[in-house]
Amino acid sequence: MSEVLSQSEIDNLFAALSTGELDVEQIQEKEEKQTRVYDFRRPAKFSKEHLRTLEIIFEHYGRLLATNLPIYMRKNVQIGVASSEAMTFSEFFNALSTPVIMGIGSLEPLPGNMIIDLSPNLGYAIIDRMLGGEGGTLEKSRDFTRIERIIIEKILIVCMQHMREPWKNVLDINPVLERLETNSQFAQIISPNDMVALVTLDVKIGDVQGFMNMCLPYFTLEDVMDKLNTRYWYANLQETKNEDYEEHIESLIRRVDIPIKAILGNSTVSVNDFVNLQIGDVIRLDSHVDSELSVYVGNIRKFTALPGASKENYAVRVMSVIREGE
Repeated sequence: MSEVLSQSEIDNLFAALSTGELDVEQIQEKEEKQTRVYDFRRPAKFSKEHLRTLEIIFEHYGRLLATNLPIYMRKNVQIGVASSEAMTFSEFFNALSTPVIMGIGSLEPLPGNMIIDLSPNLGYAIIDRMLGGEGGTLEKSRDFTRIERIIIEKILIVCMQHMREPWKNVLDINPVLERLETNSQFAQIISPNDMVALVTLDVKIGDVQGFMNMCLPYFTLEDVMDKLNTRYWYANLQETKNEDYEEHIESLIRRVDIPIKAILGNSTVSVNDFVNLQIGDVIRLDSHVDSELSVYVGNIRKFTALPGASKENYAVRVMSVIREGE
């Protein structure tokens, strides 16, 4: 475009101004440069691509937990990613209230620590279920007892162990739960102004719903930030799919430990007889010597078997398989 206007262009410009089609103030506003406020206290260290990749990782993680936690709680568990965002550690920390359930863990060889923050109502539901209840929660929060802390710590160890597989496409990590904190004042793992990525999982155990927050400091993820992008993620995922994927899944399932027990029989005794039991006393069971035993996988009756021995150990021989509904 020429820098000098022709006579016809000048006439058209004056005509537009006189008729009101063109406003001088609007022209000046358009010419003003648009500025954007930058907060130096919250540098943009996590891009949308980084957060999206973390969501993919924890979507995988949620599916693993939803499959494995019912083994311990005998209750249906649903887990999905609710949101992801970047914030300062102080913003995350100030939103906490005591009591909390915070697992401080490490993701070696990555430096620093991460935090698993579990809603207290989910903690109460887990405790109730693990102790034989229906999995209900409390109307009013209270501090956790020592036994309750041990139960929660056991579940958080399981949660940390299942962190390994979802991160495999980024880095081989060794996740370890270092400690459990129920007072937020003892969970300050980094400086308040340091940036963290917060991935929130929506967790439902039976009828109880709550959140599980994954707090990942930038300091911990800095060495693998270049791998936290969907292009790198799907490239590695495709390499895995090119292998025999079904065989890979089957090999993972085969390594899962499941409890199995054979029940010899049952008996009912009085409190007096129980108190006075001595070495050498005989307890009569409700099963016959030649009757088959019930074998349970977890809490499901799956086989019948006959007792025997294998070398120096007791053993059972499976005689029949109990199908579902039998």
